[in-house]
Amino acid sequence: MESNGSSKHRLQKIEEAIQKIESIADPQLRATVIQLVQLLMDLHSDGFNRTLEIVSEREAGQACIDQLGADELIGGLLVLYGLHPLDFDTRVRQALENVRPLLQSHGGNVELLGISDGVVRLQMVGSCHSCPSSASTLKGAIEEAIYATAPDTVDLIVAGVVEEQSTTPFVSIQRNRSVQAAQVT
Repeated sequence: MESNGSSKHRLQKIEEAIQKIESIADPQLRATVIQLVQLLMDLHSDGFNRTLEIVSEREAGQACIDQLGADELIGGLLVLYGLHPLDFDTRVRQALENVRPLLQSHGGNVELLGISDGVVRLQMVGSCHSCPSSASTLKGAIEEAIYATAPDTVDLIVAGVVEEQSTTPFVSIQRNRSVQAAQVT
């Protein structure tokens, strides 16, 4: 069984390879490499999709698919291929429910203001948002929970966080989406 560290190392190597591909000077070669990657991803997507179809036909198949979706590595791959059993909104809500006990233990909570086009807007509520160090820690916990469950989040905006060096009540956490930038249609 692969370790989580091994998967993270592979993702880092993929990011590096994408950067190299994007810097290829020859436009025809770059287009060919991108086409090859896209064809491989399409083939994998077809294989994952067929696998999920076969599993769903079995007794307890949906429970198995749900368990696969809950796995950090497999769930992330299912998101990448657009096959995750839960939609984006549901995964974000699930992440918030998972982090809520930690927030409540610090006298606070988080309210979902909205989700649109991969952008998640949140409001910190309660006493946790008034202390900059606590708010920063809890904001980090929220970010980690959402990106683990919904890695396809484009932007996360948390209102009501008092930052030590910020004069605005909004903090935008923008993800580096170089993997998305390398995807072609």
